[in-house]
Amino acid sequence: MTQSQFARNVHRALEDSQLQKALHTARPGFIAKRAAAAARLPEFEALRDSARDIKAYTLAHLDLYLEAYEKKVTGSGGVVHYARTAEAANEIVLGICRRHGATRVVKGKTMIGEEIGVNAALEANGIDPVETDLGEYIIQLRRETPSHIIAPAVHLSKEQVAADFRCAHLHLPDARDLTDAKALLAEARGVLREKFLVAEVGITGANFLVAETGTSIIVTNEGNGDLAETLPNVHIVLASIEKLVPTLEDVAQLLRVLARSATGQDMSVYTTFATGPRRADDPDGPREYHVVLLDNGRSAMLGSDFAEVLRCIRCGACMNHCPVYQSIGGHAYGSVYPGPMGAVMTPSLVGIEESIDLPNASTFCGACESVCPVRIPLPKMMRHWRERAFERRLVPARQRFGLAFWGFFAKRPTLYRMATRAAMGALALLDSENGRFRSLPLAKGWTASRDFPAPEGDTFQAQFARRSQAKEKPR
Repeated sequence: MTQSQFARNVHRALEDSQLQKALHTARPGFIAKRAAAAARLPEFEALRDSARDIKAYTLAHLDLYLEAYEKKVTGSGGVVHYARTAEAANEIVLGICRRHGATRVVKGKTMIGEEIGVNAALEANGIDPVETDLGEYIIQLRRETPSHIIAPAVHLSKEQVAADFRCAHLHLPDARDLTDAKALLAEARGVLREKFLVAEVGITGANFLVAETGTSIIVTNEGNGDLAETLPNVHIVLASIEKLVPTLEDVAQLLRVLARSATGQDMSVYTTFATGPRRADDPDGPREYHVVLLDNGRSAMLGSDFAEVLRCIRCGACMNHCPVYQSIGGHAYGSVYPGPMGAVMTPSLVGIEESIDLPNASTFCGACESVCPVRIPLPKMMRHWRERAFERRLVPARQRFGLAFWGFFAKRPTLYRMATRAAMGALALLDSENGRFRSLPLAKGWTASRDFPAPEGDTFQAQFARRSQAKEKPR
């Protein structure tokens, strides 16, 4: 995505009154519910430390845990497939579907599925994939991508959803009432129930993969994931390699911070464990169980400046608290992963050349790091990406020269103080309106949308020096 594309996306998002209304409505709920959930748990901060350490330890020994996990899955009758790229992952999924003559697939929510574009790959080969998570189903009808990693349709109103249902569900009576959320939910449930009953293959993601038992775990609030796992004859799990966790005890700790950080719940409604295919005495379940483990650039991140983002447990707290995401929504990022975690993850997956604007889409307020359940230092890593973009001369020449000019003075404190004092004096001589400038040379990007405050007195450094000297004088 080029800089001009990102700029267009941002302007379009800021001018979209419906989007702004939806973002304004969603913002307080996410933030307040997380704060309340954390306050109810005295050990919440200690759990965050533990969750960070569990993920960091696993990543440091990922090769060993991948081997242990594969051994357990195989022992339970399942199959583990390794995919280095998105294309390889799609070929594995298509191969499984073709072997079973599948034409219909039901899907639980999976960000890895979004990352590799599995729906498009299935459709191109005559297979009909149906999203069964309500938010994912809605955006599939609209041919959109998720705007949030846990609330894919957060950018839409119920009126828009009702209109989409009327266009898609032509077999239902025109006069039906779709004015409230319960009616929309009931209609989606009825339509999707039929899809579950005829699908040959079910695809889900995985919040965690447990090396100790070979178990995949999904966390949902709708129960659709359970149906996608158990009703079809084949269950395919799409997951990336960093989803590994050593033990069930480790998962228990991670689950305690996941829902609280994501939706403010003490626990999600459904936490579903799947370990292999149906056994002889099982009343239901898939006859085949496959796990597709995706790399797609992640192994190259291990040991790099960006390894810590692999601790991410996809709670969405960073974007819920990010003032930039709150203003522009997820689609403006032009990436599967929006918000602060996407600003770090996306350049790692597609290259900084294709995502140069994302690390700059931040105020560096630090809110993302302060709420992350696994304490990922997102601002630090966004700075690393900015440095790389600067070093590779991807930043426009005007910005590079401006930063170089500022850096020249910043490295010379005496000259910096003289220059800032001179600049303050020059600004004081210019006319200002009520202590603020409506327009200013070399700062039109700022003054185009906000006033620039006029200087009041001396520079901060000069004031600080005077006060320090006054304190040091003997009384």
